Amino acid sequence: MKKNQEIGSLLLRVILGFTFFMHGMDKFQGGVENFAAGFPSMGLPSFLAYFVAFIELVGGISLIIGIGTRIFSGLIACIMIGAIMLVKLRDGFLGGYEFDVVLMIIALYLVLNGSYLLSVDSKLLQLKSASSRKAHEESPVNERTS
Repeated sequence: MKKNQEIGSLLLRVILGFTFFMHGMDKFQGGVENFAAGFPSMGLPSFLAYFVAFIELVGGISLIIGIGTRIFSGLIACIMIGAIMLVKLRDGFLGGYEFDVVLMIIALYLVLNGSYLLSVDSKLLQLKSASSRKAHEESPVNERTS
């Protein structure tokens, strides 16, 4: 059962990563300044658009390879909350924010559960675990003295 859950988490992580990588790439190719131009009308400083575009691009790549999955998923969930509340909510669910809710829920799932199958995070965890085991085996045993 655990293996099936990991496969599911892998699929969610990779598709979320690819989706945000493509959205981030689109923002940079179209000129982030064009994206930023709409931020003041929402009461937000323009520089946040650069932060959003960066998180989408770098976070997307990071999710695809599986590094910082929980962190980038949390940031993406925050971006989706902002997109829903500030842009899409007035359009209603259908034709409005339904896709954003799905992306947000996938991101929240990954924050809560992570995704270790075929990820850099899992390799780093294995290295850290092996390193700490080796250090523990090599250290002298401390004896209690009274």
